[in-house]
Amino acid sequence: MQTAYNILIFVALLVAVVFSVLVFITGKGDAMSGGGSIRTTFKGKASFDDYMSRMTLILGASFFALMLVIDGVSNRIDLASMKHGVSSPISSTKTPAPKK
Repeated sequence: MQTAYNILIFVALLVAVVFSVLVFITGKGDAMSGGGSIRTTFKGKASFDDYMSRMTLILGASFFALMLVIDGVSNRIDLASMKHGVSSPISSTKTPAPKK
């Protein structure tokens, strides 16, 4: 299960980097325009902007889904480690301070 978690983290990091680069490269300053529909040219062929808009939507949705899956896997790892009494590297429990 830990291996699946590490693979999912790597894929999510990759999607986040590609998504960020895509947004920075294609950003045009019309962020709040509300134009969510795909536009086509007169002959019906999608333009480069339409393709980039669709890729941004797909990458954003896949990043969101990956984060949900990673959260579920992380919770399973934490529950399994608590069941067996093993400390999980994912859990956020703090260790007590050393005595002086």
